[in-house]
Amino acid sequence: MIDTAPATAEQLSPEALAQVRIFQQNEVTESEVYRRIAAGTKDENNRAALLCIADEEAKHAGIWQRYTGEEMKPERGKVLRFSLIARVFGFTFAVKLMERGEEKAQISYEELAKEAPEALSIRADEESHEQALLAMLDEERLSYVGSMVLGMNDAMVEMTGTLAGLTLAMQNTRLIALSGLITGIAATLSMASSEYLSSKSEGRPDALKSASYTGVAYLVTVALLILPYLLFDESHYLWAMGTMVVIVLLILVVFNYYLSVAQDLPFKKRFGQMAGISLGVAALSFVIGILVKQFLGVDI
Repeated sequence: MIDTAPATAEQLSPEALAQVRIFQQNEVTESEVYRRIAAGTKDENNRAALLCIADEEAKHAGIWQRYTGEEMKPERGKVLRFSLIARVFGFTFAVKLMERGEEKAQISYEELAKEAPEALSIRADEESHEQALLAMLDEERLSYVGSMVLGMNDAMVEMTGTLAGLTLAMQNTRLIALSGLITGIAATLSMASSEYLSSKSEGRPDALKSASYTGVAYLVTVALLILPYLLFDESHYLWAMGTMVVIVLLILVVFNYYLSVAQDLPFKKRFGQMAGISLGVAALSFVIGILVKQFLGVDI
């Protein structure tokens, strides 16, 4: 049972007490989040690491409770939100996203330590022990990020270029969608096969799984890029192309943000590189589509 007696004889200032309550609430909530995520994790090592972090958070909550004398319950909304994020994007992304919130609290820890010295030891725990436990997490989907990047990036570069070129050449959303879909499916099979053969030649036992990640990433990207051409009527091909470009940017934002959190990679640099390549190819293909149409004198 947690001792709720004051940790020091000195009374905290109202501001410090309010900050302690916030920290206690966060620790209680995050402890529950880690336990929920651990309950849905199949790998024993990952589950053990997550439960250890949950215990650390509960210990910190107990320290803050000695100041407040209050027993707090987890914030239901936050628990449900991060549990859902863990299911959709993986537990590594969820826990690292949650830990980012703690990084923003470092200044508060420094200020609070003037009245509650335990704040420094808690911060030390956050920076050392918990970070070491986070580093132990090993999630399958992150092992195949390279395969997903290969499929998604190749699909965006190839399909944005293809669809942009077809837009000016055909000027009909249905014909563009049909041509793009055929090209996309063929390219998906080709890319997945190439990834399989490449992985197999390297002696990797997971060649089929690697190829599957590549193929699925490619096919999903193709479907998203073709979607605007199915939604707009035949004459609004430029609107469809503009929407496709927006979708490309959204995919890049979401995927690169995911990588920046899950793998601690720089967001802006990767986003700039991938966006520049994809949109540059699209612009060049758009111009080529105009030139080819004029040169061949084809009017569809």
